[in-house]
Amino acid sequence: QVQLVESGGGLVQAGGSLSLSCAASGRTFSNSLMGWFRQAPGKERVFVAAIGWSGSTTYYAGSVKGRFTISRDNAKNTVYLQMNSLKPEDTAVYYCASTSGFIGSNAVSSSRSYDYWGQGTQVTVSS
Repeated sequence: QVQLVESGGGLVQAGGSLSLSCAASGRTFSNSLMGWFRQAPGKERVFVAAIGWSGSTTYYAGSVKGRFTISRDNAKNTVYLQMNSLKPEDTAVYYCASTSGFIGSNAVSSSRSYDYWGQGTQVTVSS
């Protein structure tokens, strides 16, 4: 089993920045992909960003590309999401997720590809 714990959420004004962290514990899997998803009230959970095991491959949703940066530190079993130029529409609960192995690039943005999930952390961007 893998446990994921997010931290770093909070309230920020539009144009500001926040950094999220996700600490993983328990069993870890080589070639696993780590991702961030978000869910706004009354909406479905959607893909935000993901990063491959080595950290050299990253994926972003179009709505955050150029503003958000995902990174990981395998020595610390932690993945990060640096969020800059935040907008009110970025307001959501942000979830960290992990696959249990390799997945194809065409499956990266699907929540069904991920086997483990954190409890989520609230990000609120005021206008």
